[in-house]
Amino acid sequence: MATRVATDTRSPPDDAQSVSELTSRVKEQLETRFADVWVTGEVSSLTRASSGHVYLSLKDESAVMRAVIWRSTVQSLAIEPADGLAVVCHGRLEVYPPRGTYQLTIDRLHAVGTGTLEARLRRLHAQLDAEGVFAPSRKRPLPPFPRRIAVVTSPTGAAIADFLTTLLSRWRASDVIIVPSRVQGAGAAEEVAVAIASAARIRPAVDAIAVVRGGGSLEDLWAFNEEVLVRAVATSPIPVVSGVGHEIDVTLCDLAADVRALTPTDAAVRLVPDVRDVAAGVTGLAVRMATALERRVAAARDRLAAASRSRIFADPSCLVRDRRTAIDQHARRLPRLAGAAVERARERLAAAAARLDAGNPLRLLARGWSMTRTERDESSLRSIEGIRTGETLITQLTDGQLWSRVERITDDAITH
Repeated sequence: MATRVATDTRSPPDDAQSVSELTSRVKEQLETRFADVWVTGEVSSLTRASSGHVYLSLKDESAVMRAVIWRSTVQSLAIEPADGLAVVCHGRLEVYPPRGTYQLTIDRLHAVGTGTLEARLRRLHAQLDAEGVFAPSRKRPLPPFPRRIAVVTSPTGAAIADFLTTLLSRWRASDVIIVPSRVQGAGAAEEVAVAIASAARIRPAVDAIAVVRGGGSLEDLWAFNEEVLVRAVATSPIPVVSGVGHEIDVTLCDLAADVRALTPTDAAVRLVPDVRDVAAGVTGLAVRMATALERRVAAARDRLAAASRSRIFADPSCLVRDRRTAIDQHARRLPRLAGAAVERARERLAAAAARLDAGNPLRLLARGWSMTRTERDESSLRSIEGIRTGETLITQLTDGQLWSRVERITDDAITH
């Protein structure tokens, strides 16, 4: 079978564009039309360059798009991007001519709903709980009267204003050191963790560390659910009070802290006493002390009055006479008591001697008893067992011994 090869005999046009020219036209059209876009997808292949830029891909069921977040934008993001996180991103499309590719340059990034974030939160909570990070046994008490307090928060937020207002209205004897940190956005968790470590190194040492932030959505408070921050709170050598969000907000930072406060204001309440309560307590103690002293003085006065009425004060020599009379009485009783004791001892001795004499073997022999033993054994015979015919026996009487030989052995026992 013959093969026919088709050939295009048309000549190329004189105005053919170069790769650079075509790419430039595509770049102009694409970047002009897609300068303001919102894209929903799942983050994958995320990498962080040493320069601080973040490179990632956005994907759905049938397509993948490259994306980049420049270093200048990373810190302003609402949440930290991570592989597997469903997000909605805002940005613009840009063409990279050297490779002929396009990518989305992201300037805003949010989680899609709260489902993905809540799933991440549950996984991390289960992991840290299994490690004992939230165990009540590792919680430390706060000092009752802290002298120095470090506050980790944004120095420009409303949280620090609420905290300081409440603290100063309750107690002015504590020094407050503000350790500034961002409390929202990508990188905020790492920044707060570093601030906590810095607060623990302050000299002279602080007595407590407060981590405070105002309320917000789950996405706004997400930095306080990041593992790096939670571990920094749990391992802090200084007790930590966490006052993050509103009363209904609960973060992993709250669970890891030694004390969880409902709000920044509540954190101040938990850290310091109310000077009015302390003053009332001191006043109460002063009243109780004065009352106790008055009672002791009155009791001492009564004892002194009673002592002054005793006859010892009226006639001190009566005490000597009383003691002399008691000595004379004891001196008269002593010979009688001693004689009675000696007599009782003599009676006990006589009774013991009688019992010993009654058990004397010689006394038994004198009454007609005897003791018999073999020539080979010093012990007295109690049975015919072991005795052999022809064996020599020695019988002890009261005035001597009889030596005899066994002629016959019978087992006739004495009966009564």
